[in-house]
Amino acid sequence: MAEMAVMQIFFTFFAGMGILIAILYVKVPYFVHDFRYVCKMLAIKSQRMGYRNREPFYTLLDRFLDLVKSQPGKPFILFEDEVYTYQDMDKQSTKVARALKECGRLEEGDTVALFLGNEPCFVWLWLGLVKLGCAAAMLNIHLRSRSLLHCFNCSGAKVLIAAAELQGAVEEVLPVLQEQGVRVFILSEACDTPGMESLLGRIREASDQPLSPQVRSKVTINSPVFYFYTSGTTGLPKATVSSHNRAWGPALLLSIAGVTSQDVIYIPLPLYHSAGFQVGLTGAIERGITVVLRRKFSASKFWDDCRKYNVTVIQYIGETMRYLCNAPKSDDDKHHVVRRAIGNGIRADVWTTFLERFGNVNIKEFYAASDGNFSLMNYVGKVGAVGRVNFIHKRTFPYALLKYDMEREDPVRTSEGLCIEVPKGETGLLVSMITDIAPFAGYSGNPEQTERKRLRDVFERGDVYFNSGDLLRIDMDGFIYFQDRVGDTFRWKGENVATTEVSDILTMMDSIQDANVYGVTVPGHEGRIGMAAVMLRDGAQFDCTEAFVHTANYLPSYARPRFIRIQKTLELTGTFKQIKAKLVEEGFDPAKIQEPLFFLDEGQKSYIPLTQDIYKSILSGSVKL
Repeated sequence: MAEMAVMQIFFTFFAGMGILIAILYVKVPYFVHDFRYVCKMLAIKSQRMGYRNREPFYTLLDRFLDLVKSQPGKPFILFEDEVYTYQDMDKQSTKVARALKECGRLEEGDTVALFLGNEPCFVWLWLGLVKLGCAAAMLNIHLRSRSLLHCFNCSGAKVLIAAAELQGAVEEVLPVLQEQGVRVFILSEACDTPGMESLLGRIREASDQPLSPQVRSKVTINSPVFYFYTSGTTGLPKATVSSHNRAWGPALLLSIAGVTSQDVIYIPLPLYHSAGFQVGLTGAIERGITVVLRRKFSASKFWDDCRKYNVTVIQYIGETMRYLCNAPKSDDDKHHVVRRAIGNGIRADVWTTFLERFGNVNIKEFYAASDGNFSLMNYVGKVGAVGRVNFIHKRTFPYALLKYDMEREDPVRTSEGLCIEVPKGETGLLVSMITDIAPFAGYSGNPEQTERKRLRDVFERGDVYFNSGDLLRIDMDGFIYFQDRVGDTFRWKGENVATTEVSDILTMMDSIQDANVYGVTVPGHEGRIGMAAVMLRDGAQFDCTEAFVHTANYLPSYARPRFIRIQKTLELTGTFKQIKAKLVEEGFDPAKIQEPLFFLDEGQKSYIPLTQDIYKSILSGSVKL
């Protein structure tokens, strides 16, 4: 009888548990996903606190050196036909450190600007700098002239290291660099240009004997380790500061996404961007995995590379996923071992198409910004979402969507001066609280722009939040969707474009008095492409060839306005701000715009009149943008 009673108790218990699970599944269908994510977040928070509290604190370099000891022969970087193990990269980075310490006269705390594309050299240069206690400023290889000088200078760098193929771009600004006393090194065996020094020979001849940790003994957890650049909402690009502490945040995203030590990750994104470097490369170091590095993204070679190197994890931005989906179909489309894709910016329709064509790849879409203090991840796999509301996550990293006045370009405030959180289903401005665990270091040498990103007195007097400048929406099921950007920034070809920077460049032309720059959508393309409404000076004519040469000289290709509209006057608000909404709505359709309208033609190296035929060719995709 006693045994039957016990069995009945067990039966009742398990039946009750089954009913409870069934109720949870109906009422809270994502309970299991949420529970797993919370466990992962709590474990990672504990991990980060452990790194911070160690004596001395634990850095990404320490993690790399531990991996050199535990798995010296494991491939770290696969590049074309080259293989570099963890030990190879350690020795090569030590040679870099010794060469730069001697010929570059670097000291602990200095910053060095790296001006090169994706190659193993990029990785060992950065590791070598960290071994010296120095920081690296990651310069976009498309920068030229004024923008290049600005980005170099705002990081406070005293040394510039450039790839051999970028020597011409450096020579354009070399006189200014020489006036500033900057040491310039070219990654070549020899260099005849006065004011430049070759570096490869010195690296090759240097010793690979480990340096004493004492050379970086003054580095603290808050010391800068690298600078990345963001266009922001106004002016030239800003250098965002990443400390050793802050660097762990993006490096742990791969872990959150479920990447394991057995994975192989494919990085076709540029290392001078935070996505490729911080999420991809440093995330690979945190996981102790192999990286397949490619010079630049190629849709035609993408899956061949994945098959060749047995890639299991790929990195993407929305534009690259669209390119893959638009590439010619192949019988081998599903013949690969990729199990996970990690990135941001993928459209819902592209997401669906990608899965149908390339198989059951687990897409982990996330939301983050190089200058932000907050991130989201779509751990459920809901198509189109960037994340999901989670109580524990929100308590750990407080954030909110605020009611936003688009005309005033400011959050709406109550009579008490506090902000208003939007209800579910409505679009609002994303802000995240600045705390010890979610710091905002700001922009190097730019206190004004740093302060503009801090939003004060949000829900209580004295609180401070980071203003993302992004509009998001939370649906009734708790999923979060990116909607748009506010201010004067748009995104094209995976790059952020600051409209005021482009306006400043355009008004340098003698013929242009004022310029209103904005982004317009093009069917079948991610983001928005650059367009400018310009007002000419009295008596001036628009010189199409001169405009092409000028923009090509001063702006990277992704930032050059593809369409220019000539207006007699530029409409302003009552507070003298340029009005963009109507211009954006009208787009670049010559049937709707009676004013002169021009299109940037790369083949003719000139702006040409935008006809209805050209317009139709752009919409059909026969004209490439």
